[in-house]
Amino acid sequence: MLDRSQIDAAIFRVAVAAFTYYPDKPNREPGYTLDEDLDWCMRPLRHLPEAPRREMREQIASLVTDPSADRQAFIRRLQRYVENTEQ
Repeated sequence: MLDRSQIDAAIFRVAVAAFTYYPDKPNREPGYTLDEDLDWCMRPLRHLPEAPRREMREQIASLVTDPSADRQAFIRRLQRYVENTEQ
């Protein structure tokens, strides 16, 4: 479903979005929306089927907004998509 470069791009984008996000960002940066970051993060994952794509978007939203969210689980989940295609 996904190749290694798409996985790496998704991880990078989520990391950047999470690192630059802060709770008051929508109020301090006019025009900013979390959806804007989520759309950017999801771009490398656009080839996933709809249901997994929707679940990944929800997980990414949590990763961006919650500093205590389990990022390792996200990376493991992405790895499953690449391993399933490299066999």
